[in-house]
Order: sequence, then structure tokens, then C-alpha cells
Amino acid sequence: MNSADLGRRVGVPSTALFTDQYELTMVQAALKAGTADRHSVFEAFTRRLPEGRRYGVVAGIGRVQDAVENFHFDDEMLAFLRERDIVDGPTLDWLAGFRFSGDIWGYPEGEVYFPGSPILRVEGSFAECVLLETVILSVLNHDSAIAAAASRMSVAAGGRRLIEMGARRTHELSAVASARAAYIGGFDTTSDLAAGFRYNIPTVGTSAHAFTLLHDCERDAFRAQVDSLGRGTTLLVDTYDVAEAVRTAVEVAGTGLGAVRIDSGDLLLVAHRVRQQLDELGAAETKIVVTSDLDEYAIASLAAAPVDAYGVGTQLVTGSGQPTCSMVYKLVARATSADPAEPLQPVAKKSLGAKSSVGGRKWAARRLDEDGVAEAEVIGTGQVPDELADRQLLVELVRSGEVVAREPLDVARERHIAARQGLPMSAMQLSRGEPVIPTEYV
Repeated sequence: MNSADLGRRVGVPSTALFTDQYELTMVQAALKAGTADRHSVFEAFTRRLPEGRRYGVVAGIGRVQDAVENFHFDDEMLAFLRERDIVDGPTLDWLAGFRFSGDIWGYPEGEVYFPGSPILRVEGSFAECVLLETVILSVLNHDSAIAAAASRMSVAAGGRRLIEMGARRTHELSAVASARAAYIGGFDTTSDLAAGFRYNIPTVGTSAHAFTLLHDCERDAFRAQVDSLGRGTTLLVDTYDVAEAVRTAVEVAGTGLGAVRIDSGDLLLVAHRVRQQLDELGAAETKIVVTSDLDEYAIASLAAAPVDAYGVGTQLVTGSGQPTCSMVYKLVARATSADPAEPLQPVAKKSLGAKSSVGGRKWAARRLDEDGVAEAEVIGTGQVPDELADRQLLVELVRSGEVVAREPLDVARERHIAARQGLPMSAMQLSRGEPVIPTEYV
């Protein structure tokens, strides 16, 4: 594999302070109590899908691997902890030498998940595993929410191209992560150059209304853009009068004009009118791109329109109303001593209502029906049944602290398409509903 296929990982000096204070105070107390080195298993999962969603999409695994690899405390960070009296001296000494040395297994990026799915399993000493909780959840909750929204939009688009363009609607670093997650979920390109630089996502972009307004007339703006970018460019035609702009665009660029973009108005009606006008002007191959605060429902409503591509911003980078997946990170098993030979004991807090969880180190498999369609997410803590042995979902991600499985985003993107196609057809419905397959514990 060409290392360039993996993109440029985000160069941060350390992810160690991307955490909550209580992770460090728990480590301090465990060190003092002599329980910090107990062999422990944590799992990241969600008790329910966001309201109305029928499946979740795993995204952020590659970023989790980067975060774990970069999780270490430098001198400046340790000085900060010392000055604020956040932890004591012995804990600072322990943190100074910290590197995660455990194992991580998880669902691969692009896979779908359901309530209870052990999306990530982190195993090592209690202290080293608990330190990773916040950064892991931060990545998985954000990226998986964006990927799920992107997947729904991809379904609604029905094969038409999707452009991610939400960089101006979120935090600058969230924008990069959002573009990455959107690509896994089915988007084709991004407008964000940082995402293209870091993750090799194809980038696109032409001009905004400001460029048209800069010039003395629309014709001059179109001429300048075509002279610079060529006839295959996309001209924005709704700054003034759409019909006049389309006529001018074809006059300037010729019938080989690449595309026109519509960013306002009744998109269904305007797209039909623009398509008819383009055809009458001989520009039958010119594409139509629509933008304007789209979500999956708006995209679906344009299924009958002569639209070739959709540009999506705000609704995508905010998870289309579901900006988090509500994943949690729970201790599910631990030993009673630091002895490596000590057996693991299942643990789970006792809780009434929606916050209950299941103890034990888990495996997961997806059972298929006779037609090869998923019919259940099966989760267990004992021996994997023979009939599910080749349907297991967790893969090894980190072994003894070393990342062992990085992959290009295109692999995750293709995996998601295959996983989605393996679900019952009702998974493609945009209407609210229950998870498309049940979760079964064995």
C-alpha cells in the first residue's frame, strides 16, 4: 500500500489533554489504592440510536488510532497539571512515562452498528484505558453522527453526486473531521482544502455570489471565470435573474459549459426551468448543481428534478439534527489483581431505566437470513457459535500499543456501501422508525 493513500495524519503535539479532569483524578486514586494496574476491558457503545434513525455508521476509527498514538504528556502539560494541583507528584511521575500499551479491537470504519454494538473494545490496565475515554468518545460521537447523516443523504441522492461544503458552518477542525466522515458516508467531494490535504478527499470549488457582484455585470464575471478556469467550470446563475444568467452563461462558455449552480428559490421548479432552457440552448450536457441549506429530506424531494449534484453544508456538519450518537465508554470486565493470569470478571453498574448496561468482554456478529440480508446483531460474552464464526464484526486495531490496521478512506467508503446494501430495504426509508434489525444477546 502506498503510504500516500492514507493521507497526512493531523499533526498535533499530543492529545493527552483532550480529556476530562476526572480521568486523571481516577488514575491518581487508583494508583494510591493499588488498583491502577488491574487488567480491565472498556467498551464504547450506544444504548440507543438517535431518535428515528434505523442504523448507525461507524466513523472516526482512524482518528481514534491517531489520538491513541499521540496520547502522551510533555513537560509543558505536566507543568500545567502541577501548577493547577490537579494531580499529585506520584501521579505526575506516572503520567510522564505514559504510553498506551494495551489492545484495541473495534468495528471497522464504514460498518453499520446498532444499540449495544461493542463499537470499540479497549483492553489493558485500568489506568491506561480510563485515560482514553474522553478523546475516544469525542471522536466517535462526532464522526459517527456526521457519517450517519451523510449516509442518509447518500440514500436520498440516489446515485447523484454529493459535495460537502460545511466548513463555514462549524469549528475549523470539526470541519475537517466532518468532511472525512461525510466521505465515508457517501459524499464524493469536499470544498475544504484542509480535508483534501490531510485525507486525500477530492476537492471542488468555483465561485460565490461575491465574485459576480465584484464585476460591473454578470457577463464580465462569467467571462473572467471561464477565462481562468475553462469552459468546464460551474457558473453560479442566481445572483440576479436566473433565466438571463443561464442565457449569458451559455453565450460566454458555449454549449460545453460544465455546470450551473442554483443556490436559492424553489429548487424543484427552477431546476426544471433551467434544464429546459439549457437543452433549448444546445447545452444538453451541462450539469445542474443545487445548494441552499439542503438536508436528506430536501434532497429526497428533488428526486424528480433534473439535478445532477447536491452541495450540502449546515445540515451535514451538524448531523442533520443529531449532532451526537450518545456513545458511552464503560468498564465491562476487570481482574481482581494486577496478575496477568488473573481471570476477568464481568462488571456493570446497577441502574434502573435507560442507563443499564451488560457486563463482560463481548464479541459481535451479524446474522443473515437465507437471502444474505442482515436479520440480527448478535452480541455475546462466551464462545462464538460456529454458525457466526465468519460473521464477526470486530477487527484488531491496536496491539500492545502499536497501531496495526490503518486503511485508506476509500476502503471505509466502499465498506459502508456494502454494509448498507446488506441491510433490509426498510433501512433506506427516511421516515422515523426503530432500528432496522434487533440486537440479540447470547
